[in-house]
Amino acid sequence: MHFRHLGGSGLMVSEISYGNWLTHGSQVEEDAALACVRAALDEGITSFDTADVYAGTRAEEVLGRALAGQRREGLEIFTKVYWPTGKGPNDRGLSRKHIMESIHGSLKRLKTDYVDLYQAHRYDYETPLEETMQAFADIVRQGKALYIGVSEWKAEEIRAGVKLARQLGFQLVSSQPQYSMLWRVIEAEVVPTCQELGVGQVVYSPIAQGVLTGKYRPGQAPPPGSRATDEKGGAGFVQRFLRDDILERVQQLKPVADGVGLSLAQLAVAWVLQNPNVSSAIIGASRPEQVKENVKASGVKLSAEVLRRIDEILGSVAERDPSRTGSPPKRP
Repeated sequence: MHFRHLGGSGLMVSEISYGNWLTHGSQVEEDAALACVRAALDEGITSFDTADVYAGTRAEEVLGRALAGQRREGLEIFTKVYWPTGKGPNDRGLSRKHIMESIHGSLKRLKTDYVDLYQAHRYDYETPLEETMQAFADIVRQGKALYIGVSEWKAEEIRAGVKLARQLGFQLVSSQPQYSMLWRVIEAEVVPTCQELGVGQVVYSPIAQGVLTGKYRPGQAPPPGSRATDEKGGAGFVQRFLRDDILERVQQLKPVADGVGLSLAQLAVAWVLQNPNVSSAIIGASRPEQVKENVKASGVKLSAEVLRRIDEILGSVAERDPSRTGSPPKRP
């Protein structure tokens, strides 16, 4: 496993992180989840990403149990706050009240005294940014989080957040966006801004919810047991990529992957890691074998010719419109 700095900070993270967005507490049983975490640890992954909202807070609980007994100083644990975790009007967003209550809940579920990275899961348009950043500053000073990050914020929102963080004396060091060969919307504005400000990307869905493994084929129904058939939530996230024109192009990537001795999944993970602004790529898994396969992308260097060939194959099916970057809905 190779390691990279998280943005411009001194914190080192494994360049492949393990995440449990659609798996722990929801898609897979706990025994399988624990086996996947053990496989991640065995393969040298030290960075683990979750969020309070995943599986209705159950994902944090499962990860806490899975990491119990590990040397805490040897791990980097990331979690997030924003989406509703209850039915009350203050059980959501980035108000001081919700942030303070959420960090306490996350620490309890994760069975730890602190998290290494605490992330704003979306931008809150109904709470003053000053209020949000002051709450994060206090959490850092209290030792409950070491660093602060954001997820799916626009470039101008990241710039404003970094400015306030510096004024308040703490580090906003990371951005967690969706990023893959098929979803490149951060390249136009977010990446240049973050490179300037010392903010690193911790990207999710580098395999485009499994589409870049090549298992979905044009003109065919999704294979049984795949994310596209998951009624617990996975299907809704993968549908955008299940177009024949996209699936045909993905199949054309197979000779490219074979030429560099990688599987399609490994090629996809290695591709996002070629971006120098990417600090870590988050992988998920429902089986330990998937973890063991995907970590082989760590340390891979793709040549300029391979990267050119990938761009040539995917062409216009790769989404590059920065207006597609996550703008969350207003609070209900």
